Amino acid sequence: MKVFLTGANGYIGGTIAHLLVKKGYQVSGLIRKPELAAKLEAQGIRAVVGDIDHIPLLKQEAQAADAVIHTASVANSLLIDTFIEALKGTGKTLIHTSGSSIVGNRDKGERSDFIHTEDFPIDPVAERILWIDLNNRVLRSAKAGIRSIVIVPSMVYGEGYGIHKESIQLPFLWKISKEKGIGVHVEKGESIWSNVHVVDTAQLYVDALERAVPGSLFYVENGQASFKEIARAMSVKLGKGDHTAAITTEEAIGIWGEDIAYYGLGANSRCSAEKARTMLGWQPIYNSIFEHI
Repeated sequence: MKVFLTGANGYIGGTIAHLLVKKGYQVSGLIRKPELAAKLEAQGIRAVVGDIDHIPLLKQEAQAADAVIHTASVANSLLIDTFIEALKGTGKTLIHTSGSSIVGNRDKGERSDFIHTEDFPIDPVAERILWIDLNNRVLRSAKAGIRSIVIVPSMVYGEGYGIHKESIQLPFLWKISKEKGIGVHVEKGESIWSNVHVVDTAQLYVDALERAVPGSLFYVENGQASFKEIARAMSVKLGKGDHTAAITTEEAIGIWGEDIAYYGLGANSRCSAEKARTMLGWQPIYNSIFEHI
């Protein structure tokens, strides 16, 4: 099977590509920088040099593939419409990557006990309306002869196989914690995110590629932790015991911007991947974000 993958040198996309090659798939990967092509080719991935705004190229590659896996950009409506138009009526697979911050609110470090499942409707904040709209467009394309699937990763951690080997949330927190010499969290740090290792995340993509039914959406998680627990683990790593330090939301905005401060590091994003375990037979093997820290 031929698979066209956007974000092939990225953290999640590169790890998916590595696993697909290992399993014998023919993988073509979109990259923006020509100088990275040789590194991609060395991994057995055909490099496609371009960007997500190069519509004719994307349409051509999608039509030549048996499946398209999109990991490069969450909120690009033109790109999603291009893939849907290219694959309409073919029965080919389109997998779109979303993110579990779609369930977040401006919690400012306060805890929520609600755990989302795929059947529960989401009332998104304004900053995530486009994300939800694109998820729905992809899912609805199942009615247009596309085997469409949406994957919603939670906080992804661990070392991946892409050229870029780190995620966003943990590295951001580790950097500021190192600067301050103690583990840092936003406000009380009681808000909780589900989490999952990048290798297990990539495995779920492959499981979905091989077994999911059209119009499926899957959350991806294998554990959860509050930001205070994460900060405490970083403090231990820094030799500060279990002491932590809080920063205000305003400070966090000054460091990372509003989106990360509110929805990446201050909100709750709790979800269950029981559907993936049951329907796809997904069996994650990594279960401790604290071991990684």
